Amino acid sequence: MKVYSGDRTIDGLQVTVDGEPLDPRFDLKVLSPDGFEWTYEGPEPAQLALAMLADHYGDGDKALAHHETFMREVVANFANEWEMTSDDMDEVLAEIGCPPATE
Repeated sequence: MKVYSGDRTIDGLQVTVDGEPLDPRFDLKVLSPDGFEWTYEGPEPAQLALAMLADHYGDGDKALAHHETFMREVVANFANEWEMTSDDMDEVLAEIGCPPATE
């Protein structure tokens, strides 16, 4: 099971998956050249949502199709520090009407 986490540090934002930096997936779409953010709706949280879903799904097209909903319903509501497992992601995806990673 993967663990996604984000933290605001003195050196800036840190977003990891299993302790390694999360790829922003600019290859799929550049929503924010400035990288990630959370706690509001906008391009930086959308980039985080896209990156998280692309990693979780293993499917760029599926991530592109659902990142806006995931950003509005989940990423925009993250606290300053947050953590989600892949099981948490599947649970919240079902709650907001997005497919789980296994479909």
